[in-house]
Amino acid sequence: MTLRSVLLGSALAAVAIPALADEVNVYTTRQAFLIEPVVEAFTEATGITVNLSYIESGLVERLTAEGERSPADLVLTVDIANLQQIVDADVLQPIDNDVLKAAVPEHLRSPDDLWYALTTRARVVYAHKDRVAEGEVTTYEDLADEKWRGRICTRPGVHNYNLALLAAVIAHHGEEAARDWAEGLKANLARKPEGNDRQQVRAVWAGECDIALANTYYMGAMLADDEQRAWAESARIVFPTFEDGGTHLNVSGVAMTKAAPNHDAAIQFLEYMVSPEAQAIYAELNHEYPVLEGAARSELVASWGEPAFDTHDLTEIARNRAAALRIMEEVDFDG
Repeated sequence: MTLRSVLLGSALAAVAIPALADEVNVYTTRQAFLIEPVVEAFTEATGITVNLSYIESGLVERLTAEGERSPADLVLTVDIANLQQIVDADVLQPIDNDVLKAAVPEHLRSPDDLWYALTTRARVVYAHKDRVAEGEVTTYEDLADEKWRGRICTRPGVHNYNLALLAAVIAHHGEEAARDWAEGLKANLARKPEGNDRQQVRAVWAGECDIALANTYYMGAMLADDEQRAWAESARIVFPTFEDGGTHLNVSGVAMTKAAPNHDAAIQFLEYMVSPEAQAIYAELNHEYPVLEGAARSELVASWGEPAFDTHDLTEIARNRAAALRIMEEVDFDG
């Protein structure tokens, strides 16, 4: 029996709440296969159908245009910047729910109850196993040191993942220091920023650079791919920290629309999503970190030990996005 089937069985046994409605409508920027096993377990347990609408782009514009006529109950997306953009569009209602608040740590949810994280991922360093010594990478601040000149690869600086990291640098050290850091990081690049996170790890494998910035869950995705497995196996994950904090986290999160035509069923689904069973299924599928303390992690993620994660307010980090984008453009990071 596979771990997934065990988790699905546990999830079905654990949910005995009667259905309050027949369906929940979810707009998501996450591809359906990443969350379908959780959805299937919830539906089998409650009889409530979850309709997933994958929206690759234009999510905020769609929600704004639909307004209170929107069929969407919930919005599921990745990256704190995306969540904040939805908040700023004024299309959400708060979710004041004791189950969610007990499950999701305070720094991983909106202070005004407008969004809750469901999983987290860290922005870390993939270091070549032979060309980078153990302990050679320690802090994010250290990545701007000239000892890394010509040794770093990253995707474009204006991508949300890197903007979130720079926004966190601003939160820890202020805009002036963040600008110096961005300039130092740019000076240490082995090549022009291009491609996605997996392509950065491929560049480490190919000898184009010694370390790369990428999200943790890509390790699991690459190890599961016949072509990309060698890229992943050439590198080890290192969890740098801020000098005055921990390893930078970003989130996948959920929010409820003002319209929410199936409000009560949506609340049931949300409560299920932070249950130990659902958190374990979600984490196993995506190799992300569950937000619920004590929830099972995938075997791969568990093998990385217990990193010291940053607890800085994600809402503040999201509000620094505009400043981070301005800095990236001023230093011509992608030029």
